[in-house]
Amino acid sequence: MQPANLVPVPELYVSYESAQKLKVEAAQLTSWDLTPRQICDLELLMNGGFNPLKGFLSEADYDSVVEKMRLADGTLWPMPITLDISEDFAAKIEVGQDIALRDQEGVILAMMSVTDKWVPNKAREAEKVFGADDIAHPAVNYLHHKAGKVYLGGPITGIQQPVHYDFKARRDTPNELRAYFRKLGWRRVVAFQTRNPLHRAHQELTFRAAKEVEANLLIHPVVGMTKPGDIDHFTRVRCYEAVLDQYPASTTSMSLLNLAMRMAGPREAVWHGLIRKNHGCTHFIVGRDHAGPGKNSAGEDFYGPYDAQDLFKQFQDEIGIEMVPFKHMVYVQEKAQYFPADEVPEGATVLNISGTELRRRLQEGLEIPEWFSFPDVVAELRRTKPARAKQGFTVFFTGFSGSGKSTIANALMVKLMEMGGRPVTLLDGDIVRKNLSSELGFSKEHRDLNIRRIGFVAAEITKNGGIAICAPIAPYGTTRAAVREDIEQFGAFVEVHVATSIEECERRDRKGLYQLAREGKIKEFTGISDPYDVPESPELRLDTENVDVDHCAHQVFLKLEQLGLIGA
Repeated sequence: MQPANLVPVPELYVSYESAQKLKVEAAQLTSWDLTPRQICDLELLMNGGFNPLKGFLSEADYDSVVEKMRLADGTLWPMPITLDISEDFAAKIEVGQDIALRDQEGVILAMMSVTDKWVPNKAREAEKVFGADDIAHPAVNYLHHKAGKVYLGGPITGIQQPVHYDFKARRDTPNELRAYFRKLGWRRVVAFQTRNPLHRAHQELTFRAAKEVEANLLIHPVVGMTKPGDIDHFTRVRCYEAVLDQYPASTTSMSLLNLAMRMAGPREAVWHGLIRKNHGCTHFIVGRDHAGPGKNSAGEDFYGPYDAQDLFKQFQDEIGIEMVPFKHMVYVQEKAQYFPADEVPEGATVLNISGTELRRRLQEGLEIPEWFSFPDVVAELRRTKPARAKQGFTVFFTGFSGSGKSTIANALMVKLMEMGGRPVTLLDGDIVRKNLSSELGFSKEHRDLNIRRIGFVAAEITKNGGIAICAPIAPYGTTRAAVREDIEQFGAFVEVHVATSIEECERRDRKGLYQLAREGKIKEFTGISDPYDVPESPELRLDTENVDVDHCAHQVFLKLEQLGLIGA
């Protein structure tokens, strides 16, 4: 009799012949274009990674998961897996209807039978699932500012899996991994979850974990969606492959997991355990502050360092997978090797480099010692993350109409072009309106869309090593935050608040716009009939009253030097 971890898990796909017939049928249905996160969720629903789920949660299951970490029937499941949609799409959908689910290129991946449609209490979801309704948490920010307002629930019928063009040989479904373990006779498998590159401490930790529980090792990194600002998965996988040679091939394997993480700390650890159980693992390494998102709005950690381990331990038997606690590994100079922090010999010299310090060394092109990481890993990281003075970046001016944003932006552009080294592009509000957003009006929705377009172009410029200078009004804080998030995936985002008072802007107004706004002839005018969210903590705040343009531009230039974005 096969061990339980080697027996196949149920999948939600139909046969190839049935899929061909369903494609024709599904093409006639109302269809929803899935977001990147929904595609990750759908893939793991279909291939059994989210077993026992049979589709997106019903309202009853959702309520029970949010409140009790259990499906309505009592089965342990800590994370709401929901299909969030727009209000416009929801208006077209009735309960009992079938819809087609498409990827972002329009390919039909599945059909869904809609059994539930509801408007969730997102504040409650944030409070219960993530521990606080605080938009400093990336998943709470996503919930309130990116996710659709309406949820659909219902079973799905899988037609085909999402297409991945990258690292195909490294991508395995739960049943493919189980078959692999069965073939090799691996009855005990410990999984290591990671969303970061592996350094020598991780290697030592995983070696010890596998030895401690007498199990084979599965390195199982997440390549779906991780925390905004994380190193892209292409770079990380190249780093993992560079490290794999350091492991014995007969006892170690690596597979990529297309999971959209929520960074939900304790609940996420339990969720990760259930997912690894479905992939045939018997043990799971749970880290210190496992899947923690960092600091909350008060500057404190969202979760305690061992909250995830405590919750996992509580449900370990029910999950059906044994926890191996993450030991914090440090390098002992005198012994020239790694030790668990609680086993360091008395009086020994401990060396450690934090994630923050590693990023600083990469940014500034400083040495990263061999005791900390492997030369091949460092080389890959330097290729993707060159020293900061060689990276692209965005300077984002915001302020009232007439505050002087465009004038300062132009002066800054000239200074940066004079310096040379990187292409500089000015995305001024008026220029963008003429060339990129000519069909848009000035409603809140259209202004948001205009700023998002500017952010998209700036992100592409930044990604490709250029300098983008943006000078829109950008009145809404949430939109500016979204643009910052988009750009900071690729380089620095420097927000400059041109803090000229509304009175001074009105006095300078050559076009007479403020007067027209006060007379009601221009509707929704920022500062008069529409609000302006003053930036709380911009990288630089400029006072332009009684100060010449060249001085203001020079202040920005000095800030860029201070941040290491340009050479002295």
